[in-house]
Amino acid sequence: MDYPLLNAFMTMLWFFLWVMWFVLLFRIIGDVFRDDSMSGWGKAGWTIFVCVVPFLGCFVYLIARGRGMGERDRRQMQEQEQAFRSYVQQAAADTPAPTGPSHTDELIRLAGLHDHGDITDAEYEQAKAKVLASH
Repeated sequence: MDYPLLNAFMTMLWFFLWVMWFVLLFRIIGDVFRDDSMSGWGKAGWTIFVCVVPFLGCFVYLIARGRGMGERDRRQMQEQEQAFRSYVQQAAADTPAPTGPSHTDELIRLAGLHDHGDITDAEYEQAKAKVLASH
């Protein structure tokens, strides 16, 4: 099995270039369909051009419309962030605020007072019964 290190390096280089090529191709196709200002015929034309003549299509697309790709990405991310923020604000507004300490919190507080010796056993049992009765 004779496979020199340089050949292994070249194989990996070609593999990574091939992966990068597909990432670029999918990014361009995604950008074509993300652009709301482009008509349906324009989207179909660019898609066909990029799929039929991939190298030339991608390079021409990057030259002709590459500047707006980042702008469209930024705008979409801002819209998604705004939608997320409005959803969180709406969800927070719909959730009722707690009115006070829960029964569990009250029992934990009483146990802490009892453990530190701030209240006697009788006082602890009486307060615990009162909390449990209000539940």
